[in-house]
Order: sequence, then structure tokens, then C-alpha cells
Amino acid sequence: MGRTSQAVLTVLYVLTTVKAFEMEIIPANRIVAQIGETLILTCNATGCASPSFSWRTQMDNPLGGTVNNYITYSTLTMNPVSIVNSHDYLCTVSCGEKGKKEKSIKVEPYFFPSDPIIEISPSLVAGEPVTVICKIPDVYPSNRLEVLLKKEEHVLHEKEFYEDESTNTETKTVTYSFNPTAEDIGKDITCVAKLPISTTGFEPKERVTSQKLNANFGPQNTIISASPGNLSMEGDPLKLTCVTESNPPPQIIWRKHLADESIQHLIENNVLSIPHARFTDSGLYICEVINPVTNITEKATVDIVIQGAPNIAELSVEPSTTVQEGENVSIQCSAESNPPPKIILRRKSDNADMGPYSEGRILLPSVTFLNGGDYECVAENKFGKSKSEITLNVEYGPKNTTISVIPATAVKEGETVMMKCTSSGNPAPVISWKKKKATGESEKISEGATLTIQKIKSQDLELYECEAYNQFGKEEKSVKLLVQGRLEKPDQMIPVIIAFSCVTAIAVPVVAILIYVFRKAKINGSYSLVKALRLKV
Repeated sequence: MGRTSQAVLTVLYVLTTVKAFEMEIIPANRIVAQIGETLILTCNATGCASPSFSWRTQMDNPLGGTVNNYITYSTLTMNPVSIVNSHDYLCTVSCGEKGKKEKSIKVEPYFFPSDPIIEISPSLVAGEPVTVICKIPDVYPSNRLEVLLKKEEHVLHEKEFYEDESTNTETKTVTYSFNPTAEDIGKDITCVAKLPISTTGFEPKERVTSQKLNANFGPQNTIISASPGNLSMEGDPLKLTCVTESNPPPQIIWRKHLADESIQHLIENNVLSIPHARFTDSGLYICEVINPVTNITEKATVDIVIQGAPNIAELSVEPSTTVQEGENVSIQCSAESNPPPKIILRRKSDNADMGPYSEGRILLPSVTFLNGGDYECVAENKFGKSKSEITLNVEYGPKNTTISVIPATAVKEGETVMMKCTSSGNPAPVISWKKKKATGESEKISEGATLTIQKIKSQDLELYECEAYNQFGKEEKSVKLLVQGRLEKPDQMIPVIIAFSCVTAIAVPVVAILIYVFRKAKINGSYSLVKALRLKV
């Protein structure tokens, strides 16, 4: 009896410890899923060792997702969620002899991506009718949508879309017109959009946008401010700012009156900036403001003067810096400055106090080589001065050709003669030498400025011609060498004769003395040369 009781208790224990066959869907409640996101439904079985799973919609529509089965659970993944997933999904679990079980869950896709957009059309002008338009972009399901239009806390209009049968995301619009009063200017117009889907964790359920009512006016009280001022120095930055009162903000156009009375269009902005002001930036500036809503235009002007030291704007030679002798030449210099500069244009080689100089222009009719050289333009006012130079190159044929002969044109045979030919011209002339024969023909004998004849002979004493030439002409000069006589060789007897004469001049007195001494000695029998000399002295 004791053993039977123990066996019964064991069976009862086993029966109570074996789990019953159950299933569940996670999440368990109604699902509100945003279109474009990922949603995973999980069907879970307990109390069954090898369950089998199946998914379907109650209307047997496509699942719109991917099924993955595991040992004790199955998943249905919707990636991304779309409108086709708006169904009741049924999960069926079969467990052999234990039978099968089913559960369902409702999936409600929605899309409520952004706040409403408010438009006031036509643009509000005080005292005239206005239409307020509220747009709710890409909403789904629209049959749940509720929209309120309010002015401050006062409800102007309310609309529900319960009867809307749209099956896709759509932008819904609510329109309302009313006559604003002066007191309405500056008040908030608010559009409240609600998508009331009752479920836990659904956000957002409400979106709100506000916009103030504004009266359009102007432009008016338009002025221009100049920084640093109407008088600015050349090279400094300059900023012109156009200020006006207008609603909505106006279109701003800058223009400038040019010297020829035309108007130059600059920019469309309220600030006109000139990083480095130039003299040409001086002038009358116009700021024109246009309100495209009220169709009112207003203008303001400012006169800008740019001051500074002169800048040489042009220093030129017409027709060219290189001209031929005889051409008409004009040298022009111009400078920019404020106040206007004094301009002096002169040739640098001329005396600065004497000229010639001109206030900006020099005319050289039938220019000569004497007019060539460097020309200087000096522009000066109270702020300073500037200089610039230009070179006038005058091309001309050979001039002033001369010949010099060393030692002279009258020479003796055997001498060395050097003849040098010089000539001016631009470009520098090429010099060559010719010798005129007795027949009258000329023979070219040398090139170069210098001709040297060593130990001249009688046949060399003829007419020599120097020719200087360039592409603009040539010039010739001639010289005739004349013979004075033959150059004699030095006489070798002259030194001998001179030496003999010197010896004779000394020897004659000596011989006379010796004869006198001998005679004296013969008479006296003896004779002292010293005494004789003394006596003689």
C-alpha cells in the first residue's frame, strides 16, 4: 500500500511539471509603425518540442515581409514598413497531438513627418482680405487627420478628414479667408495638425506651426551711409550701405551716374563694397529700393569724391616709340587725381627750368635725330606727385661723317699712316673703305672705322673713300694722301766725321805744345814741362 501511494505521487508530480502548449505574439498589442522604418513581429511557442509556424493576413493579402522560422519561434520582418502592411496578421502554431493555436495582431502604418506649412496668400496688406493656407505634408492615414487654424487662442477654422479614402501619403491643405484689422498685425496665426491614433508610445500626435500677421509697406525713409565718408582717399576701402524701412524686405539695386550721363548697373545688395577706391570710383551713386508686394519704389543718392596723389594713367608715343626721321610724332601724358594734377612733360636732357615742356602733350612735326631720348612726365597735386619715363628712338641715316689722318695727309714714302672714319646714325652705321684707282674705279679694301697703311709707297698715295651706311641711307667722305719726298736713310759717315772733328780739335793744341817743349829743351839742354806750363800760364 505504501509503494502504490508513492507511485501515484510521482505521476502527479510529473504531470504538474510538464508545461501546457501555449503561444504568444510579441509585441502583443496593436502596432502603430511609421512608414519607412523596420518592424519585427515574433510568434513564440511554449510547451511544444517541435512546433510549426505559419503567417497570413486575415484577408489573405500579401504579407509584405519576410518570414524566418526557428526552433520555438518565428519572425515576420517588414523592412521597410509600407502602406501594404496595414493588416491584421495571424500566426498559427501546430504542435502534433496537442493541436494548434492562433493569435492575431493589427499593424497600422502611419506617416506624419513634418510640421505644417503656413502660407498667407495673397501677401497681406493692411485692410485687405487675406487667405491663410495650411499644408500638412505627406500625411497617412489622412482619415485620422484633424486641423485647427487659430489666431492667437481664437479658433478661426477647424477641419476633419474622416471621410477621406486616400490609400497613400498625401499633402492635405486647409484654407481660410478673413479680413484682418489693424489690431491683427503682429498676431500669431497657428496651424495645429493632429493625428490621433490611440496606442501606447505613439509620437508625435500633434504638430504645430505659427506665423505672425504682418502688414506690407514701404519702402520708406531710405538713406545711404558712406564709410569712412563721402570724401575718401585713393586706395582706401569704401563701403556704401543702403538702409530702408520695408516689409517684406525690398529688392535693392545700386547704380552710378557716369560722366557721359549714362547709368551703370552695379549690384543687387544693400551694401556696396569697394576694397581699394580709385579716382574713377568718384561720382553720384544711386540706391533704388523696390517692394515687389506693394509695388512702391524709393531712391536715395550720395556723391562720392575720391582724393589722392596723381597716378600716371598714360604715357605714350604715337605712332610708336621707334620712328624714322621726318615722321610726325606726338607724346601724350595723362594722370588721374583729385584735385586735378599739374602735368609737366619734357625731355630729360633739356634743362628743367628752360623746357621745352608741355602740360600733357608734345607735338614733334618732322622729327629729327635731335629729338630722340628719354621723356619724363611729372604729375603733381597737394597730396604728392608721380613720375614716369618713356624713350623716343629716332632712326636716321648716316650724318656728320668725317675722316682724320695721323700723322697728316701729306706724307713721305715709308711712313705709317692711320686714317679713322667716324659717322653718326641710328642704327649705328657700318663703315667701309675704298681706294680709287688711276682708272677711276673704286676698290673696296677694308671694313671698320680705322684703316692703317704700313710703310706707305708711292702707289699708295691716292684718293681714299670712307662709306658709312645703314638701312636708312649712306654718306661718303674722301681724303687724298700727298707725297712730300723720300724719307732718307741715316748717313753712317756723319758720326765718324763728328768724332774725327772732336779729336782734331783736341789734338792740334796738344801737338803745338809738344813742339814748343822740344824746341825749348834743345836750346837749354834740359827742360821742365811743369815749369814751362806755369810760365805759359
